[in-house]
Amino acid sequence: MCNLYRMTASVDEMKALFGAFEGDRSNLPAQAEIYPKYEAPVLRREDGGLVLDRMSWGFPGPKAAGGRPVTNVRNLSSPFWRSALANPERRCLVPVTRFSEWSQKPDPETGRKVKHWFGLEGDGDPLFAFAGIWRPGDEASEGASYMAFLTCEPNALVGAVHPKAMPVMLHSEDYDQWLGGETEEATALAVPYPAEKMTQFA
Repeated sequence: MCNLYRMTASVDEMKALFGAFEGDRSNLPAQAEIYPKYEAPVLRREDGGLVLDRMSWGFPGPKAAGGRPVTNVRNLSSPFWRSALANPERRCLVPVTRFSEWSQKPDPETGRKVKHWFGLEGDGDPLFAFAGIWRPGDEASEGASYMAFLTCEPNALVGAVHPKAMPVMLHSEDYDQWLGGETEEATALAVPYPAEKMTQFA
């Protein structure tokens, strides 16, 4: 499952893809590596418009499992995710420029697993979005909110490296359906992104 991604797009690039939003930040920092528990930008709907926010990656996990952050949403019927998925106000867009999956086997020379980066075809690092959900913070988080994103079966490109899953990458024309659709309409978007529209970086 994806536990590392990158977001290096500027606010202007975000506006070009997602449209206008509140909370503009002219100095939004580029983040070359975002890991669980890191804060990262998300876009959520509020009063009919988009709002730029920063949230910690990973819902607090069940106490029985040690409370480890749960970063990826795979089982869409799980009670753990049901309320957030059913409420359009709790869905969000997670801006991304690349994501990484680790090799299944270690490199024979170094003995370490290798990062493989994936993104969209195009010049530079084209911006896109994961299908995300979020929840408000609590006393333990000092008010900081949490986010996670959906995963699905991998396409052929990602599956060659990580055969179990890949993040749900949204087409730009599906943003409204994800943010405002009924539960079945929204979760129907949890399908592999077309491999021919992606690229793998060295």
